Amino acid sequence: MAIDAGTTGVRAMAFDPSGAMVSSSYQEFTQHFPRPGWIEHDAVEIWVAVQATLAAVGRELDQLGQTVAAIGITDQRETTVVWDRRTGEPMHRALVWQDRRTAGRCDQLRDEGHLPFVRHTTGLILDPYFSASKLEWLFTEGDITPGPDLAFGTIDAWLLWNLTGGTAAAGAVHATDVSNASRTLLYDIRERRWSAELCDLFGVPMSMLPEVRASSGRFGVTAPGTTGVGAGIPVSGIGGDQQAALFGQACFEPGMTKNTYGTGSFVLMNVGETCPEPVDGLLTTVAWTLPGEALGGPPGSPEVTHYALEGAIFVTGAAVQWLRDGLGIIERADEIGPLAASIPDSEGVVLVPAFTGLGSPWWDPYARGTLLGITRGTGRAHLARAVVESMAFQTRDVVEAMSAASGRDVNALRADGGASAMDLLLQLQADQLQVPVSRPTVKETTALGAAYLAGLAEGVWESCDDIVANWMLDVRVEPEAPAAEADAAYARWRRAVDRARAWEPS
Repeated sequence: MAIDAGTTGVRAMAFDPSGAMVSSSYQEFTQHFPRPGWIEHDAVEIWVAVQATLAAVGRELDQLGQTVAAIGITDQRETTVVWDRRTGEPMHRALVWQDRRTAGRCDQLRDEGHLPFVRHTTGLILDPYFSASKLEWLFTEGDITPGPDLAFGTIDAWLLWNLTGGTAAAGAVHATDVSNASRTLLYDIRERRWSAELCDLFGVPMSMLPEVRASSGRFGVTAPGTTGVGAGIPVSGIGGDQQAALFGQACFEPGMTKNTYGTGSFVLMNVGETCPEPVDGLLTTVAWTLPGEALGGPPGSPEVTHYALEGAIFVTGAAVQWLRDGLGIIERADEIGPLAASIPDSEGVVLVPAFTGLGSPWWDPYARGTLLGITRGTGRAHLARAVVESMAFQTRDVVEAMSAASGRDVNALRADGGASAMDLLLQLQADQLQVPVSRPTVKETTALGAAYLAGLAEGVWESCDDIVANWMLDVRVEPEAPAAEADAAYARWRRAVDRARAWEPS
């Protein structure tokens, strides 16, 4: 079973040993926007949504006569929660990964010369995207006083805490995995430990940090009354959403690359067991740490850590939500594909969805959304197609940077996430990259990856070879547009990006 705690909602899913989905339940939760550029979540509401979706899937499994072998957790990564260990109550609404309130502080740290150390130690950059500056803000501006009873975590750690009891007195487990820790800006990805120097830089007491463990292994068991699937079920896998998707896509060999089209889009390339040096425009992250036997070694083999290069695109699916909720152009998200496909091209309309700044490879928190090329004939379909095209263009931005940095050409892309259901998007992506794009039969590979991490630990699958054997192709799309035509559209996109950048004053 997997808990996929995303940015706009929670999904619980159950998978059988073949990797096929047996049951699923989804529930959205509230997005809070207290100021422009600020985005918050109610951590308690997220936990309630997890309980509801687990209970719904649990009821269906009971009807099918199925039992749960293990639970895996995957999450939105950098989103920051602080809670009281005694009561289990959050001290402030969670600051979401998209939140940009600490952009000025990141600029200050960069100006003070801290970036080289941060880059080398964490593989990340000084950007409000990550947890550390959010955590610092909660202490300096959020009226939270550091103390021995405080606990910090990304959403995975918050959910693990609640699944295993919810309070210190109940024996709740305060832990995370390496993939999530590597997104906090506080974790040394080479030494694989919390960095005392970075904790000092951001004013974070190390006592409030969770224990960091391998991605596959038993973290704890569910406490009585916490879920709808019973007590004593092992919670045995944790992975940040994008690393879990890479795992669910069976990208176990260096060079294998996937893109998850979710609220944002995230391109990850497995680069193997050696941590690469920092690369301009991209992030270096821990993909996962596994027991050696999961990779084919004998029992008791040492743990193995794989690293990944990542390009983080902040807004793709969120732009579809904007069309639905902000403009009322569509009533349901799944209407965008047919609407965009109803015209052959956008007729020069370009949307740069920099609603929360631009991520890879630009890293510009002061960029803002830009819509260009509008004429009197522009209609709903043109806007819808411009949104879909922006997903493909932003992915090309990242893939070109990734190929240049790694010295490896991306000669195939595996696609997943909700928007990957659009055949139009896959075709546009194949045309822009001039490589085939493959979609697996299970599109929710983030949840599947979490389930695989948990099931490996509990013997549902013996090794990663079983996961490779489970991967099934749904559709493979080959490039159709001539490279020159794709390049001309991409050049127009790059002109639009230039106009979107540095819009807000720093």
